[in-house]
Amino acid sequence: MCLLLVLGLAIAVAYFYREIVVKGKRCTSKAKLHGKTVIVTGSNTGIGKTTALDLAKRGARVILACRSKQRGEAALEEIKRDSGNNQVVFMQLDLGSLKSVRSFAENFLKSEPRLDILINNAGVQMQGRTADGLGLMFGVNHIGHFLLTNLLLEQLKACGPSRVVNVSSMAHYFGKIDFDCLNTYKALGLGTSFMEVLQYYSDSKLCNYLFTHELAKRLKGTNVTCYSLHPGAINSELARNINSTLQLFLKPLTAYFFKNTEQGCQTTLHCALQEGIEPFSGRFFSNCTVKEVSDKAKDDAASKKLWELSERLCGLA
Repeated sequence: MCLLLVLGLAIAVAYFYREIVVKGKRCTSKAKLHGKTVIVTGSNTGIGKTTALDLAKRGARVILACRSKQRGEAALEEIKRDSGNNQVVFMQLDLGSLKSVRSFAENFLKSEPRLDILINNAGVQMQGRTADGLGLMFGVNHIGHFLLTNLLLEQLKACGPSRVVNVSSMAHYFGKIDFDCLNTYKALGLGTSFMEVLQYYSDSKLCNYLFTHELAKRLKGTNVTCYSLHPGAINSELARNINSTLQLFLKPLTAYFFKNTEQGCQTTLHCALQEGIEPFSGRFFSNCTVKEVSDKAKDDAASKKLWELSERLCGLA
């Protein structure tokens, strides 16, 4: 009898978690985006693709900024078909190459007269080095988006009110910034074990929040606002590079306890579209709600130091 009670309680908790936490809140904005232009990085798969589809259905001109030409063009055709919107464009962007980021920004500014929303969504969870010798997670998850945002900032200001949305994670709570390691090795860390990679991913997500925190301060007095967010635990391709045996073990768990991509993109859409959140520029959102962050994520000295280091590493200083 006791075992049955425990089992029943476990099932009830699992059901509650799935219904309340996994499904979560939805973006309630009914905004139409005809005449507006949006960039979504990493939009050939996962929540980036679902985000782009929703924006296209609202009438936006959507730029799919993706590394893979083949996968980007496949997503382009699918989003055009499913949204009924032909104003969807693929533009190649490799966030692991500063040259590619600069080329993307140059081509975009030459061909597109406006930019209303920039969604920095792309991310990786694996060790390696970028084309510029940066740690892969630091380079792709932070530096690439840092440079892209700065290169497009004047366009955003000219088309305001506009928004920058940085997809971070609750993992930033466990993050830390080792500035000595960044200065010496241009990486968040050098280890390759599963736990070390998870730590560096958390560190990169803290970089995302510190970037948003500092950007909001620098945007005061403009008509551009910025937000960071936790999309939830998503059953997507982010962890496609982890051990295949571990993936097999996790698959049934992620299928039940993780959000699908439609559920996972709701807070991104909220930050991009919700009316009246401008006073919360620089803040962190989860489940379509403003959340508090740890003291280290609100460290003004750390956010300024990271900004200045990032400027030097991508040649803006």
